[in-house]
Amino acid sequence: MTSTIITGVDASETAAAAARKAAELASALDATLHLICAYGRYESTTFESGPEKFHYSNEEEALKTAESVARSVRGDFAGLTIRAEAAEGKPGDALVKAAERLRADVIVVGNKRVQGMARMLGSIARDVASQAPCDVYVAYTHERKS
Repeated sequence: MTSTIITGVDASETAAAAARKAAELASALDATLHLICAYGRYESTTFESGPEKFHYSNEEEALKTAESVARSVRGDFAGLTIRAEAAEGKPGDALVKAAERLRADVIVVGNKRVQGMARMLGSIARDVASQAPCDVYVAYTHERKS
Protein backbone atom coordinates (compact mmCIF):
# COMPACT_ATOMS: atom_id res chain seq x y z
CA MET A 1 0.00 0.00 0.00
CA THR A 2 1.31 3.44 -0.92
CA SER A 3 0.83 5.89 1.93
CA THR A 4 3.58 8.51 1.57
CA ILE A 5 4.65 10.36 -1.57
CA ILE A 6 7.24 13.14 -1.63
CA THR A 7 8.36 15.60 -4.25
CA GLY A 8 10.80 18.48 -4.34
CA VAL A 9 9.55 21.98 -5.03
CA ASP A 10 10.90 25.42 -5.67
CA ALA A 11 9.37 28.50 -7.29
CA SER A 12 9.65 27.13 -10.86
CA GLU A 13 6.85 26.06 -13.18
CA THR A 14 8.46 22.65 -13.66
CA ALA A 15 8.45 22.04 -9.90
CA ALA A 16 4.79 23.05 -9.79
CA ALA A 17 4.06 20.57 -12.59
CA ALA A 18 5.85 17.78 -10.70
CA ALA A 19 3.93 18.70 -7.53
CA ARG A 20 0.64 18.46 -9.41
CA LYS A 21 1.56 15.03 -10.79
CA ALA A 22 2.56 13.93 -7.29
CA ALA A 23 -0.79 15.23 -6.02
CA GLU A 24 -2.64 13.25 -8.71
CA LEU A 25 -0.84 10.09 -7.59
CA ALA A 26 -1.36 10.79 -3.90
CA SER A 27 -5.03 11.52 -4.46
CA ALA A 28 -5.57 8.35 -6.48
CA LEU A 29 -3.75 6.24 -3.89
CA ASP A 30 -5.17 8.02 -0.82
CA ALA A 31 -1.62 8.86 0.26
CA THR A 32 -0.13 11.82 2.10
CA LEU A 33 1.91 14.20 -0.07
CA HIS A 34 5.04 15.87 1.33
CA LEU A 35 6.37 18.88 -0.59
CA ILE A 36 10.06 19.35 0.19
CA CYS A 37 11.97 22.55 -0.61
CA ALA A 38 15.74 22.20 -0.26
CA TYR A 39 17.77 25.21 0.86
CA GLY A 40 21.43 24.23 0.73
CA ARG A 41 23.49 24.94 3.83
CA TYR A 42 21.65 26.81 6.61
CA GLU A 43 22.22 30.58 6.63
CA SER A 44 20.56 33.27 8.70
CA THR A 45 20.90 36.93 9.49
CA THR A 46 19.16 39.57 11.57
CA PHE A 47 18.46 43.10 10.38
CA GLU A 48 17.69 46.02 12.66
CA SER A 49 15.58 49.00 11.70
CA GLY A 50 15.16 51.34 14.62
CA PRO A 51 13.72 49.39 17.54
CA GLU A 52 12.61 46.47 15.35
CA LYS A 53 14.61 43.38 14.47
CA PHE A 54 13.95 41.21 11.43
CA HIS A 55 15.26 37.69 11.20
CA TYR A 56 15.86 36.02 7.83
CA SER A 57 16.98 32.48 7.08
CA ASN A 58 17.11 30.44 3.92
CA GLU A 59 15.28 27.69 5.82
CA GLU A 60 12.32 30.03 6.45
CA GLU A 61 12.29 31.08 2.79
CA ALA A 62 12.33 27.45 1.66
CA LEU A 63 9.42 26.67 3.97
CA LYS A 64 7.49 29.66 2.59
CA THR A 65 8.10 28.35 -0.94
CA ALA A 66 6.89 24.85 -0.03
CA GLU A 67 3.82 26.31 1.70
CA SER A 68 3.04 28.46 -1.34
CA VAL A 69 3.15 25.43 -3.64
CA ALA A 70 1.03 23.49 -1.14
CA ARG A 71 -1.65 26.23 -1.17
CA SER A 72 -1.71 26.16 -4.95
CA VAL A 73 -2.01 22.37 -5.13
CA ARG A 74 -4.69 22.26 -2.43
CA GLY A 75 -6.87 24.39 -4.68
CA ASP A 76 -7.21 21.48 -7.10
CA PHE A 77 -6.95 18.60 -4.59
CA ALA A 78 -9.11 19.75 -1.68
CA GLY A 79 -9.30 16.40 0.17
CA LEU A 80 -5.61 15.59 -0.11
CA THR A 81 -3.35 15.73 2.95
CA ILE A 82 -0.35 17.86 2.00
CA ARG A 83 2.58 18.71 4.23
CA ALA A 84 5.09 21.42 3.33
CA GLU A 85 8.65 21.15 4.60
CA ALA A 86 12.07 22.74 4.23
CA ALA A 87 15.10 20.46 4.10
CA GLU A 88 18.78 21.28 4.37
CA GLY A 89 21.04 20.09 1.56
CA LYS A 90 21.22 19.77 -2.18
CA PRO A 91 17.84 18.93 -3.76
CA GLY A 92 18.58 15.29 -4.61
CA ASP A 93 20.19 14.56 -1.24
CA ALA A 94 17.40 16.37 0.63
CA LEU A 95 14.74 14.30 -1.15
CA VAL A 96 16.51 11.02 -0.43
CA LYS A 97 16.98 11.91 3.25
CA ALA A 98 13.33 12.97 3.52
CA ALA A 99 12.25 9.72 1.86
CA GLU A 100 14.29 7.73 4.38
CA ARG A 101 12.98 9.74 7.36
CA LEU A 102 9.35 9.58 6.22
CA ARG A 103 9.59 6.00 4.94
CA ALA A 104 8.23 7.25 1.63
CA ASP A 105 6.80 4.84 -0.89
CA VAL A 106 7.39 7.06 -3.93
CA ILE A 107 9.52 10.10 -4.76
CA VAL A 108 8.23 12.17 -7.67
CA VAL A 109 10.82 14.20 -9.56
CA GLY A 110 10.46 16.36 -12.65
CA ASN A 111 12.37 15.74 -15.85
CA LYS A 112 13.56 19.33 -16.32
CA ARG A 113 17.22 18.43 -16.24
CA VAL A 114 16.96 15.03 -17.91
CA GLN A 115 17.43 16.70 -21.27
CA GLY A 116 20.43 17.40 -23.53
CA MET A 117 23.84 17.82 -21.90
CA ALA A 118 22.43 17.20 -18.43
CA ARG A 119 22.04 13.53 -19.34
CA MET A 120 25.82 13.27 -19.39
CA LEU A 121 26.48 15.62 -16.48
CA GLY A 122 23.85 14.34 -14.07
CA SER A 123 20.54 15.62 -12.77
CA ILE A 124 18.38 15.69 -9.68
CA ALA A 125 16.28 12.87 -11.14
CA ARG A 126 19.35 10.71 -11.72
CA ASP A 127 20.76 11.49 -8.27
CA VAL A 128 17.48 10.57 -6.62
CA ALA A 129 16.98 7.43 -8.69
CA SER A 130 20.46 6.16 -7.85
CA GLN A 131 20.09 6.69 -4.08
CA ALA A 132 16.36 6.41 -3.37
CA PRO A 133 15.12 3.98 -0.72
CA CYS A 134 11.82 3.67 -2.63
CA ASP A 135 10.25 3.90 -6.08
CA VAL A 136 10.96 7.01 -8.17
CA TYR A 137 8.46 8.46 -10.62
CA VAL A 138 9.90 10.86 -13.20
CA ALA A 139 7.11 13.25 -14.18
CA TYR A 140 6.99 14.91 -17.58
CA THR A 141 7.13 18.59 -16.65
CA HIS A 142 7.54 20.33 -19.99
CA GLU A 143 4.70 21.77 -22.03
CA ARG A 144 3.45 19.21 -24.51
CA LYS A 145 3.76 20.29 -28.11
CA SER A 146 0.55 20.15 -30.10
